[in-house]
Amino acid sequence: MLNGIALLLFCQLCGEALVRLFGWPVPGPVIGMLLLFLWLRYRGRSSHDLDLTADGLLKYLALLFVPAGVGVMVYFDALGGTWLKLGVTLLASAVITLVVTGWTMQWLLRRQKSEYTDGL
Repeated sequence: MLNGIALLLFCQLCGEALVRLFGWPVPGPVIGMLLLFLWLRYRGRSSHDLDLTADGLLKYLALLFVPAGVGVMVYFDALGGTWLKLGVTLLASAVITLVVTGWTMQWLLRRQKSEYTDGL
């Protein structure tokens, strides 16, 4: 499990370094996730340690939303004046996410089906 957390932290560190080096307007952990994804695609599979670490983190994922919930409650008065803008933004981002996810899934299913039929 220690190797898995070390790999996750190393990818995040590399992402942070790249963002600071090149001045990209993207959070370092996002670049780190992309680097981890590329590493896993290159290897073709995940290691047992990384699987254990990911399962352990996913068990407690809900706890990561506690600070955001506390922030909303602390700044509730400040957010009250912009509730309409926030609501529209949240709704639009959810719809966009659903549409892009659906299109991606359809594209992957068509691609998988064509690879399967080409192999016959």
